[in-house]
Amino acid sequence: MNIIIAGDGEAGFYLAEALVDSNHDITVVDPHDELLKMIESHTDLMTIVGDSNSVSVLKRANVNKADLVISVLHDETINILTAILAKKLGAKKAIARVATLENVSVENRKIYEELGIDYLISPEDIAGLEVIKLLEQPEATEIFDFSDGKLSVFLIKIEEDAPVIGKSLRMIAEERGSLGFRAVAIHRETDTFLPEADTVFEPNDLVYVITKRDAKDELLMLGGKKKVEISNIMIVGGGRVGKVIARRVENSLNVKLIEIDRVRCESLNDLLHDTLIINGDARDINLLEDEGIENVDAFMAVTNSSETNILTCLHAKKFGVKKTIALVENLDYIEISQNIGIDTIINKKLIVASHIIKHSMGDEVTSLKCLSGINSDIVEFIAMQGSPITRKPIRDLKMPVGALIGGIIRGNESFIAIGDLQIEAGDKVVVFALPGTKHKVEKMFHKSGFAL
Repeated sequence: MNIIIAGDGEAGFYLAEALVDSNHDITVVDPHDELLKMIESHTDLMTIVGDSNSVSVLKRANVNKADLVISVLHDETINILTAILAKKLGAKKAIARVATLENVSVENRKIYEELGIDYLISPEDIAGLEVIKLLEQPEATEIFDFSDGKLSVFLIKIEEDAPVIGKSLRMIAEERGSLGFRAVAIHRETDTFLPEADTVFEPNDLVYVITKRDAKDELLMLGGKKKVEISNIMIVGGGRVGKVIARRVENSLNVKLIEIDRVRCESLNDLLHDTLIINGDARDINLLEDEGIENVDAFMAVTNSSETNILTCLHAKKFGVKKTIALVENLDYIEISQNIGIDTIINKKLIVASHIIKHSMGDEVTSLKCLSGINSDIVEFIAMQGSPITRKPIRDLKMPVGALIGGIIRGNESFIAIGDLQIEAGDKVVVFALPGTKHKVEKMFHKSGFAL
């Protein structure tokens, strides 16, 4: 595909890097000359300095030959205009990042579609919804659902006293019989690897597991997780992410929101009716104590400062808060943040990539999640009639090294992948893919895929 990415900093650059290994022809348009020079020195990407909402700049980028134009600047007005112009100038598909989808009604979305925008994405809205999902299942570090939850991917940290410690996958299966979940990847210290039958679990392993809906409790028990009840939450940061969280949960949970900007506090008071708004600096430990941090069940820091979010979450942990969630924009901080004890990391660049990369792939891809901290993906494919993936039982398929089938959704039923199961046309298949493998896997779901 010919892809044009319009950005104004790291978001566009990260997206370009995520797509560069996929045999696409990518052009990056950005107003920052120095950033583009740095990109050119590290990649083979074509770059153009300029404003993406300029017709002349888009023409220089050969927008008339573009299969996909993605505009992810921080200014949603520029993104919307870029997408509209791109389609009018001949691009086949256009995607625009917007600040929020809360106020975009179905009727208004139809207007955007008529103007030529194929897809709107709000990383802030998605980040807020991911946090809310974690409040519903706080024992997990990360959660991603496929097909309305028929299968889910959980990231759990193996506790010191977990029943699986010192046991292999084979031993666990022998002890407990058929399981409704399957480990698809383990992150241990700095390494990520696919587990084998004799892989033994160790304390503090971060394990990605595909699970059926009715198997979640057993999965969490084996990981050593204790049931966590969430009643009182504290949110640091009243920007778009914090506002989304508070509005969605204030009727069911006790919510305190700390925001340093007085004007924003006044605005939030008009929007939030059952949330206690506190004007103050959450980095002040005395303020946290005064506001009852020791009684908080879940603490989420979602300001625009990664450093503030990390620091305040660490303070919350010291006060015994059960669940901490930090919005961390610097990708280099993600693994460090996990290692020092923050339960969950949310990153908007990964959110954008998860929701956009699938548009650069074939119709076989229905969902994709870029995983935090390990540079890998979970992808849901549809098996096409006559595709190689449907020709043999799973145990006989020659999957690319670094890819593992985790589960299958067939109509209203879901299955954990086992060796004698055969994938059928129309099945949705959830695959874990290490870097550089997902496009090799994708070929196996094509009608004209290579022979096995």
